[in-house]
Amino acid sequence: MITFPNESQEYRAARKTLLQKEIELRRAMEDVAVARRALPPGGLVPEDYVFDGLGPDGKPARIKLSELFSPGKDTLIVYSMMFPRHPQETRDVATSGGTAKLARADQPCPSCTALLDQFDGAIDHLEAAGFNFAVVGKTALENLITLGRDRGWTNMRLLSSAGNSFKRDYHAEADDGAQLPMLSVFHRDADGIRHFWSSELGFAPTEPGQDPRAVGTCEPLWNLMDFTPEGRPDWDEQLQYAGACCH
Repeated sequence: MITFPNESQEYRAARKTLLQKEIELRRAMEDVAVARRALPPGGLVPEDYVFDGLGPDGKPARIKLSELFSPGKDTLIVYSMMFPRHPQETRDVATSGGTAKLARADQPCPSCTALLDQFDGAIDHLEAAGFNFAVVGKTALENLITLGRDRGWTNMRLLSSAGNSFKRDYHAEADDGAQLPMLSVFHRDADGIRHFWSSELGFAPTEPGQDPRAVGTCEPLWNLMDFTPEGRPDWDEQLQYAGACCH
């Protein structure tokens, strides 16, 4: 057992009890990961979706879903962001950079943007470990590229699904056309490309006082807050902050 300077016996006893709960949580997370990996094969994708993206030469190109799988890497992680933002979104819009030129309804979701700010630095590591990653938005490719430039993203592949039904088919778009966030995983096998898993927790009922945590286990920002005495505040991400050093 470890202790820290000047802590009380009361603190150590409570921390020991909490540690047991943390161990139980770790076991539960491992159990969920094992169960996820053991899922039977998912459905084959209905078509080889074609997206608008940037080709190897940096110029706009038509890119098939199958082309997002690098040689020897059979798993593709896709984050479907809300771009344009949800019609009921009330948070402030970007007021600087190229994204600020877009109308309010056409600007991106601040929460999706904040999550991707966090993901961008991890992509080199993710790809080195053997995985593919892409971001899909329903907006025009030009808007995605502009947002990436405004945010300083340098590692993520940005794709527009404006010309296909990918987001609708994989529940990242509501029946009325409103955009929804979704993290999806696809796997390539001998039969083709299959859907493996998506963040369906975002569609599950929530319990009083609980965060939906649809992608909660992979979002550093909110998880860091969970370690603090204050916990998760009554607060939402913004596209810009007064006095911030960046973005």
